[in-house]
Amino acid sequence: MEWNDAPLHVEVIDMPLDALFYNPGTHRIRAQRSLDPGRDTGLTADPWSPASQDYLQHLLTIRPSEPDRRDPDFEVLKENLKVHQQNEPGLITRDGILVNGNTRCAALREISRESRKVTSIRVGVLPASCSWKEINDVELSLQLRPDRRRDYSYINRLLAIDEQHVQLQRPLQVIATAFHTDVKSCERDLWVLEQLRDLIKRSTTAEGMALRLMDLERSQEKLAELYRAYVKEHAKNKERADLLKEARLAAIVLDFAKTDVRYIDADFHSRYLDRTLPDEFRTSETAAPSTVTIPGLNRTVKAAGANVAAARAVTDALLRAKAVEAAGESAPLAEQSAASAVVVSYTDAFNEAIDTAGRDFRLRRKRLAAPDRISDACKDLEQSITDLVMSRGSASLDEGAFDDAIDQLRTVMSKLAVEAQRSIDLPGNGLAWLIAAVDVKQPQP
Repeated sequence: MEWNDAPLHVEVIDMPLDALFYNPGTHRIRAQRSLDPGRDTGLTADPWSPASQDYLQHLLTIRPSEPDRRDPDFEVLKENLKVHQQNEPGLITRDGILVNGNTRCAALREISRESRKVTSIRVGVLPASCSWKEINDVELSLQLRPDRRRDYSYINRLLAIDEQHVQLQRPLQVIATAFHTDVKSCERDLWVLEQLRDLIKRSTTAEGMALRLMDLERSQEKLAELYRAYVKEHAKNKERADLLKEARLAAIVLDFAKTDVRYIDADFHSRYLDRTLPDEFRTSETAAPSTVTIPGLNRTVKAAGANVAAARAVTDALLRAKAVEAAGESAPLAEQSAASAVVVSYTDAFNEAIDTAGRDFRLRRKRLAAPDRISDACKDLEQSITDLVMSRGSASLDEGAFDDAIDQLRTVMSKLAVEAQRSIDLPGNGLAWLIAAVDVKQPQP
C-alpha cells in the first residue's frame, strides 16, 4: 500500500469481528450520519460506545439515496462474501479501528450472526504512529482505486473532495488525481456542495427542522447540468444566472426529472411560474421587491437583484415545507399536513409551468439539431436489432456487410466523441460513456 508517498508492506492478520471498531470518520457514510440527529449526537460524543457502533453498522447497510431501504450493493457484497469468502484484506489501526473494510466487516458480522461460521476478518495493520490525517489519506487512496467494488455515494464523494480542499488545503490538481477525475470536475463538485449547504441553511425552520444532504442524493446529474447552465449564463449576465439557479434548484428539490429541469431557463419565473403558482406563493406576494429612488425625478424603480430576491423567497417557502415533510413523525401532525399541502401546490404549479416551457422550447428549437439526429439514429439502431432477430430465423444476414457497417459506426462515433469534447467542457454521463467506449483522447485546441 501507499504510505506518505512511499510503498509500505503491512502484516495481514486474522482479527475477531467483535474486537474491531467502525471508523466514525469514514467518508462512506458521512452524509448519512444526519439520518437520526439524536444518534448522530451520541456518535459524536462517544463514537466507540455500543450504541454508536450499532448506528454505524446500520448506516453501512442502508441505501444512500433511500435511507429507509437496505442497499442492494450491500446485499451483493454479503452474498459474494458467503460464496467466495474474503478476497482482499481490510485495514486497521493498532487500536482496532477499521480504516478500510468497514462495509465488509458489517457484512461479515451479519453472516456471523446468521450462520456462526465466520468469526474473523483478515486485515492489514497500520504503523502505531499513524495520525487521523494519514488514516483519512489511506482510506481515500484505497477506496478511490479504479477497481473499487463499492463506490462512495454521490454526496459522500462531494464531502470527501471538500475535506481535501478546504480542511487539508490540497491543490485541486492533486485532489483530481487522487479521485481519478479532472480539475474542472472538482470545481463543479465544490460549487454543487456549496449550493446544497446553502439550501439546507435556507430550509431551516423556527423549530430547527431542515433538509439533509442525503435528501438530495439522487440529484447528481441534475446538479451537474445546473452547474453547466449556470456557468454559461453567468458569463453573460449574473442576475439571469441566479434566476435560473433558483428555479432549477426548486425543481430539483421537488424531484422533477432531469429532462423536465432542462426546460427551466432564466425567465422561467416571469414567463411561466408566476402564472401557475397560487396567489399566496407568487413572487409579488411572497417578497415585495426593494426599490431605489432616482435622484431629481422623485421616482422609484426596482432595485438591482430584486427579481432574484423574490425568486429566492419562493424557493425558501418550498424548502421549509420540504424540511417539515422530511422530518416525518418528528414534526407535529398539523405541520406535516400543512407542509404537504404546500409541496403539492408547488408541484402542480411547476408541472404546469414546465409543460408550457417545454412546448415553447420545442417550438423554438431548430429541427434536426445534433440531439435530434442522434435520437433518430437510435431509432434506426433499435430497428436493426429487430432485423437481426428476424434474420436468424431465415439465415439471411450478410455477415460481411454487417461487419463493415459496424466498422463504419465505430469511425463515426470516434469523430462524434472528438467533436463533442471540443464543444462540451464537462461531459455528462452519456458523453463520458461515449469517450470511454471509443477510447479517444482529449483533442488539442
